[in-house]
Amino acid sequence: MRAFVFPGQGSQKVGMGAELADASATAREVFEEVDEALSQKLSGIMRDGPEDQLTLTENAQPAIMANAIATLRVLEKDFGISLADKGACLAGHSLGEYSALCAVGAFSLADTARLLKLRGQAMQAAVPVGEGAMAALLGADIEKAQALAEAAAQGEVCEVANDNDPTQVVISGHKGAIERAIELAKEHGIKRGILLPVSAPFHCSLMQPAADRMEEALAATSPSALALPVYANVTAAKVADPAEEQRLLVEQVTGRVRWRESVLAMRADGIEQFVELGGKVLCPMIGRIDKEAATTSLITMEDLEGFAKEIA
Repeated sequence: MRAFVFPGQGSQKVGMGAELADASATAREVFEEVDEALSQKLSGIMRDGPEDQLTLTENAQPAIMANAIATLRVLEKDFGISLADKGACLAGHSLGEYSALCAVGAFSLADTARLLKLRGQAMQAAVPVGEGAMAALLGADIEKAQALAEAAAQGEVCEVANDNDPTQVVISGHKGAIERAIELAKEHGIKRGILLPVSAPFHCSLMQPAADRMEEALAATSPSALALPVYANVTAAKVADPAEEQRLLVEQVTGRVRWRESVLAMRADGIEQFVELGGKVLCPMIGRIDKEAATTSLITMEDLEGFAKEIA
């Protein structure tokens, strides 16, 4: 059994999707549709930068989704591979959950782009610049990270944001608390903490204003039926009901991304191969979570061609 997975923020880079767009009209159509939905030439920023424009949360989120969906559409239309036939389930890391929902028809491409643009803007606006921070804890499991976050909080917010794999956990919260956590990391048996180059403290309780905005937006653009189940970030469990997914997407803004647990849950449900669309971020994490899991990363036309032959 096979799961298709979608990368999250941090996987953006200038030039993303350019090769696909040059090689395939299908990919170009995806980028054009996203540009139109946002009334913005996002595809130009993706192709040529500047990098500081692409890394802005409100651009990075729809850009990563557009790249992943272009990859998927090329696989489906140009190579005749049907997601419903070849996959058992999907999952995405943070904003990647929206890509997964677009892939299974819960949201149209245009609606997904608009929701992610808004999500990026709302997350950016939730906390004044410079007041929040995030750090990756290397050599930390979830128990050590949790203990460190509690010790560093000292009345401020310091929470586990992403449980990525057995060696990497991300914390999020007030800048002072995150800096304290980095200083205290070694005392807690953690190799080191690295401040992440992000513009806001995602996936922690400081994001509540953004969750409120997404609740309104999702009430106006609620998901349709899902062609395949999606594993939700905040529960690490399979979801097939659109109303439940809608609620979980709101919780996801402030909630922990339970990626490690999601992968283990998919493995327990019989998934043998994970196929990452439009990035090579999740495959290494999956390899660290379970060495027996097969992983394939699809980025280039060559990748897609090889994969289509392999599973035909």
